[in-house]
Amino acid sequence: MGRVREALRGNRRVDPDVLIGRLDAVQSFLDAADGHLPSDRLVPAHTLVERAGGRLALSRDHTLVALAGATGSGKSSLFNALAHMHLSPVGVRRPTTGQAFACVWGAADAAGGLLDWVGVLPRNRFARESPLDGDDEAPLRGLVLLDLPDFDSVESAHRVEVDRLLGLVDLIVWVVDPQKYGDRVVHEAYLREFHRHKDVTVVVLNQADRLSTADLPKVLGDLRRLLEEDGLGGVPVVATAAVQDAAMVELRRLLERTVAERQAALRRLNSDVDTALARLDDLVGGPAPEDVDRATSRRLADALAGVAGVPAVADATERAYRHRAGSATGWPLVKFWRKLRPDPLRRLHLHTPPVVGTELAPSDGPSPAVTSLPDPSAAQRASLGIALRTVTDTAAGELPEVWRVAVGDAARSRLGDLPDALDKAVAGTELGVERKRAWWRAVGLLQWLLTLVAVAGLGWLVAGYIVRALGLPRFDYPMVGEVPLPTLGLLGGLVAGILLALLVKPFIRWGARRARRRAEARMRESVAEVGRDQVIAPVRLVLRDYTTARNAYAAAGPPR
Repeated sequence: MGRVREALRGNRRVDPDVLIGRLDAVQSFLDAADGHLPSDRLVPAHTLVERAGGRLALSRDHTLVALAGATGSGKSSLFNALAHMHLSPVGVRRPTTGQAFACVWGAADAAGGLLDWVGVLPRNRFARESPLDGDDEAPLRGLVLLDLPDFDSVESAHRVEVDRLLGLVDLIVWVVDPQKYGDRVVHEAYLREFHRHKDVTVVVLNQADRLSTADLPKVLGDLRRLLEEDGLGGVPVVATAAVQDAAMVELRRLLERTVAERQAALRRLNSDVDTALARLDDLVGGPAPEDVDRATSRRLADALAGVAGVPAVADATERAYRHRAGSATGWPLVKFWRKLRPDPLRRLHLHTPPVVGTELAPSDGPSPAVTSLPDPSAAQRASLGIALRTVTDTAAGELPEVWRVAVGDAARSRLGDLPDALDKAVAGTELGVERKRAWWRAVGLLQWLLTLVAVAGLGWLVAGYIVRALGLPRFDYPMVGEVPLPTLGLLGGLVAGILLALLVKPFIRWGARRARRRAEARMRESVAEVGRDQVIAPVRLVLRDYTTARNAYAAAGPPR
């Protein structure tokens, strides 16, 4: 009795509000982790939250105690002895029954909801107290005692039912007998699995009357040794004999104290939280980076720029600038030949200004390409793959492997939308070559003036030859030094126009290079925005959810 009291005294009290806070933290963990982690890893925690919500919503004035044991352990006899009634069928053959029996101390109706929740059939429910008892059973008022099927039954459905009920009850009384107390199935399949539920575990060595006075302490000592190996050292161990009322006193007092404390349900759920957290332990590691670093973002942007054809468009922009500037400032007499050459940007379907408010994000349905850029090369696709892996490796940091996989999946989650989004980003970028420069117009006007001078000189000379040919009165050309003015106008206009075209070529080349750099910078920014939206944003979401889950896991830990 002293050992039992010591064990019970060591049970810590569980504050309901603290427990609810821990359960809320587990739910927060699940909310953050769902969709990122394998669902099978989260099932136990989901089951815990659902089960805990159901149990806490039911009566806290009742303590649900299960008698669990193997065939022949005397479990049903112990159940009947505690109830002082023959309620559960006793048998030595296996299996006996696959249904649980319940005995309620107090009003049976008050525990109806709890028994409905655990799934005990109404015909298997019994009320213990009666007016004839007086106050004899009052210390156990609130106890709901279950006699479970044998967990070593050859019927798999019986074992499934036992496992289900063991997950719901508040306190488990494991019943063993002197012959099979060391059975491997009992210890490895059950007791060892409940090593985190020491606060709600009691082990009963039943049929102790079969042992001699000298053998009983030895068997109890060996049983405690086995429990120590199972991780259940310190749990109450009680010797009973269902056929002797005196041998039931210690177990009955233990149950009375458990019922009086009204802590078993809270302790069970508290231990369940500890078990769930232990299963989630490898899903939480070090802190996650706050964001993807700039170097990695730049590398991603460079890779996307290559896939999007930014270098090709930048080159076409430079050539288009030269083409358009040459057309605007070149010699008017050869402009016709230049117009026969297609504009480099027209070949890529990039000759029209972007529409204001163009969406760079992909639409709901597939959309055709808006440019005629060549498909990315194998090297460019490989570069993008390396960049995505770099994003994953950098963002994942010291995260557990399952979260690293989630980060990698997030980085590639919109890979199918990238081509269309990149195409729209490039097509929607203002390249800066649509508007004619003022100096183009000035040079073009000057070229036209020089051309008019040359044409006027030519016309004047032709008019003089016509006059001579027709025998009309001859007139002399004005002279500029030794050169006739019409000749000077013709030659001067032609030479000046050619020289002017040659003079502006360095400026056109400089302007073309500048236009290329500006267009490339704008396209890279548009492409980088696509990368931030299609790759970085999903990765950020995973990192944020990981941080939330990590903080929730810490909050769900045992109170200090």
